[in-house]
Amino acid sequence: MRDEVPMQQPSGHEQNVDQIAYWNGPSGQRWADRHAVQERLLGPIADVLIDRAGPKPGERVIDVGCGSGATTVAFAKAVAPNGFALGLDVSDPMLSQARALAPKGLPLDFVLADATVHPFEPASFDLLASRFGVMFFADPIASFTNLRRALKPSGRLAFACWREPKENPWMMAPLMAVYKHVPKMPPVGPEEPGPFAFASEERVMRILKGAGFVDVAMEPHNLAMDIAIGGGLEAAVDGALQIGPASRALQGHPPETYEAAKASIREMLAPFLKGQSVALQGAIWIVTAKAS
Repeated sequence: MRDEVPMQQPSGHEQNVDQIAYWNGPSGQRWADRHAVQERLLGPIADVLIDRAGPKPGERVIDVGCGSGATTVAFAKAVAPNGFALGLDVSDPMLSQARALAPKGLPLDFVLADATVHPFEPASFDLLASRFGVMFFADPIASFTNLRRALKPSGRLAFACWREPKENPWMMAPLMAVYKHVPKMPPVGPEEPGPFAFASEERVMRILKGAGFVDVAMEPHNLAMDIAIGGGLEAAVDGALQIGPASRALQGHPPETYEAAKASIREMLAPFLKGQSVALQGAIWIVTAKAS
């Protein structure tokens, strides 16, 4: 049995306290525990993001919402040996994984902090990047304003965010199966923090321009998301039940409800099984901009 390490939480913007608590609680720990599996699922998105971000040797990069650090490592390799990558997240469980897993000798560091209020050194970074780490800000204009101050006048931005829920059945189809057995969760407003908070092109444009960015562009990408990650139907079902909206909808319900929902998810996913893969559509934006 491993020793229990007291969990740390960063001080943050007062409106971000719920998100900080969420990512430092059981949900954050589940994401940390599944880091290797999730990286196989989301790795292709990191490849697209890094290609669009175009990190160059010698540059300094901020990786916002870096999670267990795979993207920070990738950026550090791209800017080595004389550049630097800073991975920033509010989740102590995931940053603990990041620090343990990062290869030695790379020019990187990790900081437990809220990007909305973290005191970055002004005008000291070339690139601000994120894979799904920026949709959880309660006041995104304030957050991006603080982040833009960390960029040099020549600095640039590149991040990935999810498009509309209906365009992401890999997340929503298991949830619909669960809803046959439990009440629907309270609706999340289109501007409330969450996975789909940046689905609206108009809203993202408004936020980034409000924070002072220019030349904002949004490029849609469609992907096949193998939610089984090569592990077959049961792996796909288990993954849907461990993290994501279907998992959240089942929290607090009795075992018999859980088992009934699990059967419905299996029935829903079975037609998509090909070999050991269960691929459903995913849809993202790659957002790019300049600091000035």
